[in-house]
Amino acid sequence: MSFQATSSRFWLARPFTERATQTFLGVLLAALVIVTVLHVAVPQGHALHVNAYTVNLFGKYLSYALLAVAVDLVWGYLGILSLGHGAFFAIGGYAMGMYLMRQIGDRGTYGDPVLPDFMVFLNWDSLPWYWLGFDMAWFAFAMVLLAPGLLALIFGFLAFRSRVTGVYLSIITQALTFALMLAFFRNEMGFGGNNGLTDFREILGFNLRSSDTRLGLFLASGVALALGYLLCRAIVTSKLGRVCVATRDAEARTRFIGYRVERFQLFVFVVSAMLAGVAGALYVPQVGIINPSEFSPLFSIEIVLWVALGGRATLYGAVIGAILVNYAKTVFTGVMPDAWLFALGGLFVLVTVLLPRGVAGLLSHRRQRDSTYSPEASA
Repeated sequence: MSFQATSSRFWLARPFTERATQTFLGVLLAALVIVTVLHVAVPQGHALHVNAYTVNLFGKYLSYALLAVAVDLVWGYLGILSLGHGAFFAIGGYAMGMYLMRQIGDRGTYGDPVLPDFMVFLNWDSLPWYWLGFDMAWFAFAMVLLAPGLLALIFGFLAFRSRVTGVYLSIITQALTFALMLAFFRNEMGFGGNNGLTDFREILGFNLRSSDTRLGLFLASGVALALGYLLCRAIVTSKLGRVCVATRDAEARTRFIGYRVERFQLFVFVVSAMLAGVAGALYVPQVGIINPSEFSPLFSIEIVLWVALGGRATLYGAVIGAILVNYAKTVFTGVMPDAWLFALGGLFVLVTVLLPRGVAGLLSHRRQRDSTYSPEASA
């Protein structure tokens, strides 16, 4: 039985037959291999050596790319402009941060084997119940998926059942993340207040300050991005994906046909939230901190800008947009920190006017033009 025939039966295997997916995975694999070789094999001081800081930076870009893919899944294919995905990203990050804090043990400043330093400083008597279990890796990793997924399930059930759509849904998602930001700023919540969670030491027994651990996190981010991309492509190329696109383009007609639209919306929204949580969990050990600023509505809006710049409803365009914008942010904030927001706004305006379909749309247009004027096509 051929792979093509097999892929027609198993929807999870269907993305592997797409040229765009093959190209994306090939480029991602090549990038992971090149960075690893330049970091490990090329000696320090050489012009081609990639140091641990750069590896860490690339890993952060890949975690942002996974977050952008999650947003593109609901915005590009379902038509839900979520301005609150930063909340799911931050909740996944806090779940990982709680695990990393529990791993410090008695090596903290105050030497308490159970309570994190900030709880000792605030005179907490015992560990809150919602911190229990985070000393175990499997439990923490499960919470990375379940916590944002449960929040998305509750929020989505209430919103989609009430048929809240369009700009109203966008405003509600933004209000959700803003409310969570205000809540996590409070010391009484038990998440470190405005300082958040930091001073991490190790993950799964590996020193987070080690260059080998940073390389491992970079590779883990790349693998997570590949798996997340494949999952999203499998969804959008399935019958479920076709119903989602129909809902995006004509929700009333899709309901009239007989589809329970809110169920499809809820499922895809929860999957997207879980992917955002995984991105947050990969982000935290690489940057070394998680605080309430990750809940900021401005951050969620910035995620939407990544997707718009890269190109909606392509998935790989979201990856391109996330990497380009964050690389530009790294450069601009180092050279002209005060001008970064103006540069980001100007970039978004230019893309909206000149590239309404984003960078991915430009690449697609060039491929179509080349195929139209190729010798084979003209023969």
